[in-house]
Amino acid sequence: MRKDSAFNGSVSPTKGGFSSAALTYLYPSCLEIKRFFFAVCFMVSLLMIFFLIHPYDSSSSLRRCIQPSPSGRALLNPTQPKKPPSFPPTIEKLAPLDPNKRSFKAYGKAAALFVQMGAYRGGPLTFSVVGLSSKPLHDFAKPYYKCEWVPASNSSRPIKANKAFKMLPDWGYGHVYTVVVVNCTFAENPNSDNAGGKLVVYAYYGDSRGADYERFVALEEAAGEFDASKYSPPYKYDILYCGSSLYGDLNADRVREWMAYHAFVFGPKSHFVFHDAGGVSPAVRAVLEPWVRAGRATVQDIRDQAMYDGYYYNQFLVVNDCLHRHRHAANWTFFFDVDEYIHVMEGRTLESVLDGFKDYTQFTIEQNTMSSSMCVRHRARNHSSQWGFEKLVFQQTTRPPGHKDRKYAIQARNAYATGVHMSENIMGKSLHRTESKIRYYHYHNSINVMGEPCRDFLPMPKRGKGIRHKGRSYVYDGTLKALARTVKDFEKRLIRSSRA
Repeated sequence: MRKDSAFNGSVSPTKGGFSSAALTYLYPSCLEIKRFFFAVCFMVSLLMIFFLIHPYDSSSSLRRCIQPSPSGRALLNPTQPKKPPSFPPTIEKLAPLDPNKRSFKAYGKAAALFVQMGAYRGGPLTFSVVGLSSKPLHDFAKPYYKCEWVPASNSSRPIKANKAFKMLPDWGYGHVYTVVVVNCTFAENPNSDNAGGKLVVYAYYGDSRGADYERFVALEEAAGEFDASKYSPPYKYDILYCGSSLYGDLNADRVREWMAYHAFVFGPKSHFVFHDAGGVSPAVRAVLEPWVRAGRATVQDIRDQAMYDGYYYNQFLVVNDCLHRHRHAANWTFFFDVDEYIHVMEGRTLESVLDGFKDYTQFTIEQNTMSSSMCVRHRARNHSSQWGFEKLVFQQTTRPPGHKDRKYAIQARNAYATGVHMSENIMGKSLHRTESKIRYYHYHNSINVMGEPCRDFLPMPKRGKGIRHKGRSYVYDGTLKALARTVKDFEKRLIRSSRA
């Protein structure tokens, strides 16, 4: 019979000695010691990893960690009365002091359920809330929204919106985030007594029954703020310009020329809204500032939009915010870029053209594609003293088949949402055959050339003849060149610029 070794956890009983079980308890095996050692090492490693990845804020962070929770404090001090939760439950950021510095309020988990840029009353019965939302969530979970008006007076009960529907106007171009416009329509004016109140939005994570939601205040009206006259003509402006996101390195001279030209063409009852997504450098701001002081332009700081990955510097978000922010500010709202120039065909005025389109909610405008580098070769002429649209005079005549890059104008009061090239969410008719009355000249990428735009010099073509350059056909077009002197004189007279 084999003797058991003491090393395997058992011993033979001895007189007055311990049993094998007792000795096993007192003297654990080597395997058990190893298990205990590895367990201790594992716990120490976890603690070290936790402290390495945990962000260190300050000693206040540590104090928050070791302080008891509100429920714990209530248990420690049962006589302390429970405070009701404040409204709304989501912490609001302080409003910026600069009214043109835009903030973006995010609600929800992970990729935010809703990032609000703006909320506006669209009339006595309607409100619009403009923002971003997680694109995958809208693709797969189908979030939806409800709206409610909470009167300022405690004696009045909240009023639920008759309907709330969402629009996704970026047509699927979004990245992590897609643009959402929520329209809240009530059966009657929820602030009919003009005592003030709040528009509350319920944003649901999905369309399944019992889906979780976020509740936030989208808009607040003070007592006496509602004014029905704002929502009917006559409006403050004839024309409002809503500019897309300005980003990158912009040539201040080109911006100056564009502004002067359109202030002249659009007339004295026009206003221009620019959106700075990082492109308004000190030089660009310097050329816009005289127009801001004159009340002809506004520059909105939207640089914080960079925190949310949307399409093309959140271009669709910006134009929709501008549409609803100024929905009742003008008869017509124009959407196009700062390298594009609106032109009314010869023998017409912009006023007469717009009057002829008044039965349509929107009309689109076809482009004349201009070269951004080709200029006429002149031995004695100094091109640097000329404005961009004064010397870039070659219009491209060859285009890809089916190519129609259009911009548009809209009667904003009849639009629910909008896009970059047109709106598909309108009440009323659209007009597309307008090229005999109005067009726009597109100097593609000229705004990003920091030096002299003239880089390709060609001889003046014979009258009625075209010219080929780099495989494309062009014709000479001096239509805007003919307006240069008039626009320069207009700028000097209005802005009193000392620049030549």
